[in-house]
Amino acid sequence: MLPLGLSIALTHLRHRQRQTLVSLLGVSLGVAFFIGISAMMQGFQRDFIARIIDVQPHIIVKDEVRAAPQQAVERAFPDGAVSLRGLKPREEVRGIRGARNMLASLEEMPGVHVAPALSGNLLLRFGGKDVSVNVTGINPERERQVTHLEKDLLSGSLDALYTTSNAIIIGEGIAAKAGIRKDDLISAVSPVGVVLKMKVVGIFRSNITLIDNFETYTLLKKAQILQNRANIINRLNLRLDDVEQAGTLAAAIERQFGYRSEPWQEQSRNVLGIFVIQNAIMYSTVSAILIVACFGIFNVISTVVFEKTRDIGILKSMGFRDKDVRRIFVMEGLIVGLIGTVIGWLMGWGLIEFMASLDFQMEGFIKAQGFVLYRTPKHYAISAAMAIASATLAAWVPARRASRLNPVDIVRGAG
Repeated sequence: MLPLGLSIALTHLRHRQRQTLVSLLGVSLGVAFFIGISAMMQGFQRDFIARIIDVQPHIIVKDEVRAAPQQAVERAFPDGAVSLRGLKPREEVRGIRGARNMLASLEEMPGVHVAPALSGNLLLRFGGKDVSVNVTGINPERERQVTHLEKDLLSGSLDALYTTSNAIIIGEGIAAKAGIRKDDLISAVSPVGVVLKMKVVGIFRSNITLIDNFETYTLLKKAQILQNRANIINRLNLRLDDVEQAGTLAAAIERQFGYRSEPWQEQSRNVLGIFVIQNAIMYSTVSAILIVACFGIFNVISTVVFEKTRDIGILKSMGFRDKDVRRIFVMEGLIVGLIGTVIGWLMGWGLIEFMASLDFQMEGFIKAQGFVLYRTPKHYAISAAMAIASATLAAWVPARRASRLNPVDIVRGAG
């Protein structure tokens, strides 16, 4: 036999079936929407981060400094009113100074793999089409330690950079735009006017659109010839055994050597910033759905309190305390929240399975076949907590009002 309070709460909800069903539907939709959208958005975000960590170096040391260096007069008079005009930049070829010593120092760090590189712009010409790309000069043996470029090759090999004169590896997107295939000869024009006939010895697919559409690779020596920067490198690419240490190690490297060191989080900060906005929109939308559902619960219980005022007076005259009456109506909100959560769980599971069954080509920041979904019990737990808390809170206000009713005033009013 059910406890008296629970029995009364269920009777009240059955008495107003239509309004109760509408409230249940609102809670269920909020829970299902949260589970489905969370699985889709976090799946995409996790897949993107996993690919970034897999494809790109965990830390890139560049031939840049974060803050402009102070002039000598500014250092001499830090508190003075100094005005400088007509400054002329020093004519010098940029690059990492003391790169060999820096490379040796970084290699001594445990769990750190380093590869030097020279990155610059390039114009590829083939079949009457011009494509602007970024070219990175690499050492294939070292590159294997810091990226998975070789694994991403659709055709060709990294070793072909050694065995073929003027060899170049291009992204799948570049090949598609210009109609280039493996073993084709293309013209490469650098910003300094160097022109080379190069042979495509490999095409790669990283499934990250920006990389596939703009990145190319050649031997480090060949890139130095193209950029007219002999014996110069402008990047050190690092891969760590513990990727979580990227931010801390990058900051330490920058303090020690002075060059800008970007961990993978900073390299992808624009996209990661979009993820924050996406999550905010998702939680706002789900909250709005649950707020609407809460108004439905509030309306149902407020109406019950109004209609059952005489019954409340009778219960109090029989010995029910304020908290007993309040508990009955809070229980009604809790019941709606619990049942709505269970239905929402089932709907959310069905929504995820439906999205998983869809087969289509998706291309945005990343390329994927269908939705990338992340299934975790945490989504079900969070949605349940939000729904039950919202439903209980919506029931609290009318429940509090009901508990404050005076049975004497009720009887007098009835009379």
